[in-house]
Amino acid sequence: MLKLFYTPHTSALATRIVLEEVGAKYEITLIDFEKNEQCSPEYLKINPRGRVPSLVTDSGVLTETPALLVYLAQLFPQSRLAPIDDPYLFAEVQSFNSFICSNLHVAHSHRMRGHRWADEPAAIEAMKRKVPQTVKVAFEQVERHLLRGPWVLGEQYTVSDAYLFTMAQWMEADGVDPSSFPKVLDHRNRMSLRPAVRSALRQELGDQ
Repeated sequence: MLKLFYTPHTSALATRIVLEEVGAKYEITLIDFEKNEQCSPEYLKINPRGRVPSLVTDSGVLTETPALLVYLAQLFPQSRLAPIDDPYLFAEVQSFNSFICSNLHVAHSHRMRGHRWADEPAAIEAMKRKVPQTVKVAFEQVERHLLRGPWVLGEQYTVSDAYLFTMAQWMEADGVDPSSFPKVLDHRNRMSLRPAVRSALRQELGDQ
């Protein structure tokens, strides 16, 4: 059985949504950041980087959201959550996920986890002040160039939609007005109606 190491209000939500979408049997192990459990010796044996999500599989442990998403898409091909038979389209899925991971997610993380990049309090505060601008720039790329509509790749719903939805949940907290991005906002609203998304969010509320 799959086991997901999970913390509410993190990018781990994307993996949980996909687990719900494919109907996988899985267990959840909560990692409490407030208690610094991500740095415990027990968890560092699972993920030496001390991050979530981590997914324990029959073959070993996987980390990093883009990898987990495409792994689940390939593990459950009947779900059709990625165009795994088309090399170019499958690369587009991974390209989008890589952009979210390396650009949008990093920009968002500067608001709460500036200590990863700087030690000086003034530098950390400067990063926080920059978050509304850098997150907005990333969403402009999504809105104008990456989100085809109605889903990320167009008509086919994929794991990339779960990833975008997770990031879009934090727009307001990052100081970004969702109404400035009508395509992203429409996507977020439609995603929130999907049974798998509603189930994942409902369980997350129960985990807190």
